[in-house]
Amino acid sequence: MAISPTDLRPEPGSFRDPANRVFHLGHDVLRGLDAGAAAHWRALAGTEFFTTLLADGKVCGTEAVDPVEVPDGVPWAAVLRHERIPFVSHPYEWSFTMLRDAALLHLEILRAALPAGFTIKDGSAYNLQWRGTEPVFIDVGSFEPVRDGEPWAGYRQFCQTLLYPLLLTAHLGVDFQPWLRARVDGIEADQLRPLFRGVRRLLPGVPTHLHLHGAMQSRHAEATTTDVRAQLRAAGYSRELALATVRGIEKLVRRLDRTPAASHWADYQRTCGYSAQDRAGKEQFVTAALTDGSRPALVLDLGANDGRYARLAARHADRVVAVEQDPAVVDTLYRALRAEGERRILPLVMDLADPSPGGGWRGVERASFADRAAADVVLALALVHHLAIGRNVPLAEVVTWLADLCAPGARIVVEFVHPEDPMARRLLANKPEGLFPDYRREEFERVLAARCRIARREDLPSGTRTLYTAVVGG
Repeated sequence: MAISPTDLRPEPGSFRDPANRVFHLGHDVLRGLDAGAAAHWRALAGTEFFTTLLADGKVCGTEAVDPVEVPDGVPWAAVLRHERIPFVSHPYEWSFTMLRDAALLHLEILRAALPAGFTIKDGSAYNLQWRGTEPVFIDVGSFEPVRDGEPWAGYRQFCQTLLYPLLLTAHLGVDFQPWLRARVDGIEADQLRPLFRGVRRLLPGVPTHLHLHGAMQSRHAEATTTDVRAQLRAAGYSRELALATVRGIEKLVRRLDRTPAASHWADYQRTCGYSAQDRAGKEQFVTAALTDGSRPALVLDLGANDGRYARLAARHADRVVAVEQDPAVVDTLYRALRAEGERRILPLVMDLADPSPGGGWRGVERASFADRAAADVVLALALVHHLAIGRNVPLAEVVTWLADLCAPGARIVVEFVHPEDPMARRLLANKPEGLFPDYRREEFERVLAARCRIARREDLPSGTRTLYTAVVGG
């Protein structure tokens, strides 16, 4: 493959394993393997369990291609090409059931690998992504031959980024998303143990995977990995015991669940005050905006709530990312989409007044939401007043942010709720009088026109809400 090294762009999140690195070449996702990793790949590619996982879509599509030279001039022994994930998300943007399904897929893959003589050396939640509501394992370079007498190397990562967050939410009702967002490596046992004292020490999974695991980490803090492996081999640790451990964790994870707390947003479609005429007019307007022009590859539905308009968008787009702040609402939406077999909509948890920033090493290891967006259509329905009044974000800032989420020439479908609308009046009632003199339809249209071309405008029958289709840079 004759390629200039400058054509290849290293993936900022792929540097922790020097044996294999991920690069981008145009639309292609490539993985370079050193000699050892290349040998592991050749052995892996010939196994029945791996080809089955590929055929079932549980591992991202992968094929070997001609080796290329990467930007630092290091020739790789082998190069793989992977399918491109439609929209990369991070575990702190997933709901509880999404994280649990991702954990179960990871364990299923490990359970299939062990009898075939392979293991997964990493256990990070970041090694999983989504095709809509379908989880997929993406770290093909993590597979390696298993050595009898050695524990699962990815166990600690699995606990910190998958199991501990699930325990936190299932047992204590505490949302895990802020914890994972704060630390790219996940939740340490020492951070969680103080929350599981007294009778909580006996909750499922806590004695073994939190307290005992933490105690073992402390006991072996001064020991080398080689020493620990030697001790386990001497104690008779085997592949069969490793497989039994994986099955036990899988059984535990399946039992973990959460009962969503009552939420104002859970019944929003009933309480938001839309008349039947308003709702019909809004759906017709959104449909027209989605079908005006080429088929959108990616639609962002911001403030998606129960997914009503995300589902509508999915009829006319390749992929939809439905973003909602309330984890319980997103979890309900995910479960419904999964049950429907809907594979084009990816629901995510995110506070749109505090969207996911760049994180990890140098702030680029995990890309920010804005850097991942580049949408063809952005739906911002019944959102602007929550940002402008509820969170004190100036209208011009709201419009600039919406435009920055778009690809060139993309369309923004935005709803402006007038100050006299009951929902806007409810928000204004909780603010000092006169705080938002610029929150007017005329001012919103002015700032929208300064950044976009307003292609269409329509008042809903109630007379207190206006819909706009605006073309970015038009």
